[in-house]
Amino acid sequence: MANGVFHTKYGIVINLTFEDLGHRDRPGLLEEITRPVGERERDLLQCLTDYNGGQCECALADKTPWMFVRRQRRASRVVWVAAHLPLTHAATPEESDKHKAMKERIARSASRHGLDVQVEARSADGRVVTDVLVSGAGARVGWEAQYSPISASTVRRRSGRARENGIAPLWVTGDASSSIVDRAPWTRVDDVPWQRIVSPLAMVVRGGVRHLQVWKCTPSSERPCPETGQHCGKFHSGWFLPALCVPQERATALDELVVTSADGEHVAVRVRNSHDPRRTSYLWALAEDVERWRDLTGEADSPPEDQPRDDEPVTFAEEELDSSCRYGHQDGHHFSDPRPRRDMTSATGLHTFDQAPDHPYRSPSRPVQLRRLSARERAVVAAELGCPPWEIGPCMLCAEPIHRYGRSSPLACSSCRATTQVR
Repeated sequence: MANGVFHTKYGIVINLTFEDLGHRDRPGLLEEITRPVGERERDLLQCLTDYNGGQCECALADKTPWMFVRRQRRASRVVWVAAHLPLTHAATPEESDKHKAMKERIARSASRHGLDVQVEARSADGRVVTDVLVSGAGARVGWEAQYSPISASTVRRRSGRARENGIAPLWVTGDASSSIVDRAPWTRVDDVPWQRIVSPLAMVVRGGVRHLQVWKCTPSSERPCPETGQHCGKFHSGWFLPALCVPQERATALDELVVTSADGEHVAVRVRNSHDPRRTSYLWALAEDVERWRDLTGEADSPPEDQPRDDEPVTFAEEELDSSCRYGHQDGHHFSDPRPRRDMTSATGLHTFDQAPDHPYRSPSRPVQLRRLSARERAVVAAELGCPPWEIGPCMLCAEPIHRYGRSSPLACSSCRATTQVR
């Protein structure tokens, strides 16, 4: 985040680390630049790099050179920072259709299993409107179907308000580069047309649901050492996608997650990177895996980043103005792709133990099972894939029905083949 901006109306440079913003002759300047964007001109504040004619990195991530000012906690201090505004985006008809279809599917799945469902549910204070609120014995889960661009700050703010109202937020998308990934509890499905979303055919969760794995790092291990790349003789644990577990775990279907998240079988976990505590990942996992992970690592629930309260005083450090564009360089990274992929297949929350934990090995908690297809479902899938119904079979990794038994047919579906070596 930048510590300065250019005021396009007054033609002045503002240093946010000074109490008077570097302009003692303008006593109401702070109140003016911190007004909501909807109540002022969108191009009032400009990135200093863009103003000086430099290469503004914000263009690489669907942002504008225009900025807004907000409070942020840094260590124990609350400071003013400037951040880029996203491009104004109106949902396309296709995105709107997918959004409506996903809400319908979630509500239908919950109702079919006897759960309480509210569509477009509004909280008592009117501040939270949830796409689909599913209430079960374990939790009140607020599903948010996100098929159009959204800013990370909006995801965090809406998720925080949901928690304040006793709702567990759960965002679902078909985009691996969406800002919801690891900004709040999330899940990802294949990006398919709205007709496929609303159909009765299964939708497999591709990201956001993981399983705990514990293994000893030996020459015979099927995984390389996450610390050295070679066997170290120690024990490791981490969260893996179902297809990458050893032995392999069964993938979770979206309709299943609708039920298990409300019943408490799946719970949301926020995991910190052991090498960089500032980096965190959100994932959904079986409650028994989460309990075991906490026993192994001693980690408790990690709350979301502490957002500064409105009444907390701001610290002014009076630092030198930094006119460089900080977008895309936070934490030492530079993104050259306009929409970087954030949903990765690598393990997260890795830990290393010198001594063997109790019961390090166990059979898979949710082994792969072949789903039975009715004659009607088999006919629908065969029509979609353009093959005879008797050549329909299960993907060997996620059990999704595919054209399995024809000439040169693959063993796994296209989505699984994209993330593994199976052909």
